[in-house]
Amino acid sequence: MPVYQYNAVTIDGTKKSGTMEAENPQRLSEKLKEQNLYVSNYKEKSSGSFTKSKKLKSMELADFCRQVGTMVGSGVVIVRAVNIIMNRDGLDKKIKDIYSALYGDLKQGLSLSEAMEEQNGTFPPMLINMIKSGEASGNMDKTLMKMAEHYEKEERLNSKIKSALTYPMILGVITVAVIIILFVFVLPQFFDLFNSYGADLPALTAAMVAISNFLTKKWYIYVPIIVAIVFGIRVLKKSPEFNLKLDEFKLKMPKIGPLLKIIYTARFSRTISSLYASGIPLVDCLVIAKGTIGNEYIAGQIDDLVKEVKGGATVSEVIAKVDGFDSKLSATILIGEETGKLDEMLDSTADAFDYESDQASGRLTALIEPVMLVVMAITVGVVIISVIQPIYGMYDTIGAA
Repeated sequence: MPVYQYNAVTIDGTKKSGTMEAENPQRLSEKLKEQNLYVSNYKEKSSGSFTKSKKLKSMELADFCRQVGTMVGSGVVIVRAVNIIMNRDGLDKKIKDIYSALYGDLKQGLSLSEAMEEQNGTFPPMLINMIKSGEASGNMDKTLMKMAEHYEKEERLNSKIKSALTYPMILGVITVAVIIILFVFVLPQFFDLFNSYGADLPALTAAMVAISNFLTKKWYIYVPIIVAIVFGIRVLKKSPEFNLKLDEFKLKMPKIGPLLKIIYTARFSRTISSLYASGIPLVDCLVIAKGTIGNEYIAGQIDDLVKEVKGGATVSEVIAKVDGFDSKLSATILIGEETGKLDEMLDSTADAFDYESDQASGRLTALIEPVMLVVMAITVGVVIISVIQPIYGMYDTIGAA
């Protein structure tokens, strides 16, 4: 069913705007009349707004916040600020479409937070709630600049984590490629030589021959299996239950689990710090921040904790119960609650965990890299031994003859 953006007036001349689903414009008018509203103009969302859910990345959000915040701080009105950044040269087309839709909604009289909500998930709930807080307090420029800083730090953290995992992933791909090349292209040439010689092959060599023959001649067996596994994993990833168990398993992994806890805690504490410093109630901060953790198992525990906070429990008490956060987080929040400086403690805690997460991502790389190198070395070593053994046997036979 089409969604319409409308502007309407009441009998006494009060202007109203909003969105509504209707089969056609005539039905839209009838629905509004039932609410004593009379349409002055309307547009179908698909023709005027960016309807595809294209989420902005952290740096794109940071750029948006910093540019708009700078102009608003200089006295430029929001709608004009968005129009300026929308018409900048070299802007990506998809981002330009988002800004264009945002500008169109602002021209219709919506506030910035309302216009952002209309963009079908393009802007994260955290940013929208922060903008609402800034609109209510009259500190839009400060709020936008704070969010720019927040998303820049988030991008730095995510980039470090990605960088830490890039080299192990490359090693993994190289290891698989080396194994395939050895078993499919290199080893068969030696095995043909050994078979022509007619001697019994050592057990290790015979095992390598079997594996090589399977990979080269029985591809119709394992290729469908691999395709089925890949397809099955993709299906499982869409299952909330599977993701919940997988995220819980990550936290239980030896060595890696504690490092991931630091990274998740850093994301959560940074979000809480930014939200609370902008005057958003702590309960709302918890609800919004759970979507930024990146772990479904931890996020699933937040709803119950929110109920406890509403029932009178302190945040430090409920955070201590979360399975997946570093214990330091609840301890520092407790100090903030006791001293009445919770906002300052949250900010310093976020900075501390940002540093620790940086160190954790480095240690994560240090753990994974040697494992991948050892796997590659063992694989190549076993293959070399399987080739050398029968060659020495051939030399011994020739020498005895």
